[in-house]
Amino acid sequence: MKPIGYRAQRGVVLFVALIVLVAMTLAGIALMRNVDSGTVIASNLSFRQVATYAGDLGTEAARNWLTGTSVNLDNDSSTNAYYATWQANLDLLGNDPDLAKTDFDWSTAITATGSPTGYTVRYVIHRLCDSVGGTTSSSCVKTTGAASSATASTKGAASYGTLAISVSTSALYRVTVRVDGPRNTLSYIQSSMY
Repeated sequence: MKPIGYRAQRGVVLFVALIVLVAMTLAGIALMRNVDSGTVIASNLSFRQVATYAGDLGTEAARNWLTGTSVNLDNDSSTNAYYATWQANLDLLGNDPDLAKTDFDWSTAITATGSPTGYTVRYVIHRLCDSVGGTTSSSCVKTTGAASSATASTKGAASYGTLAISVSTSALYRVTVRVDGPRNTLSYIQSSMY
């Protein structure tokens, strides 16, 4: 005999409990993925930041080479990754979408020493001139200059009386640094110096 008020169980509570359990599992997985994505993004940003900081090593190595070199800077020295022209036909950064320029071969660049573990720092130096030879030609980008008479422009130099005060003129150099790091981190740093 069945007790009074007894009904046969139909399993509705079990079905509702399973749906709630699946929903909680999906929410937990989504939360874990969100935390993991944030960690990956933060670590990638830190790798890129270290790569950019490591670029300073290449810039300093290039500056030290320029100031202490005995190489004639009027001509190319490919063994030192130095070029007396700006080589307008080269794409140093590898981002020319039209492929109108040739990609620079970074294996020919100089590798700077002292870079952080896992990072490779390479640099190349270009003198900002159209042609090889002395910097007295008008084909070079120069820091400053002076005119020979008061009627001509002083190009930023101060003038006194009828003549401009002479100032030293030197060509500018563009240093391009490429830093390869962990997780395919790649940074380019360019600076101009004289």
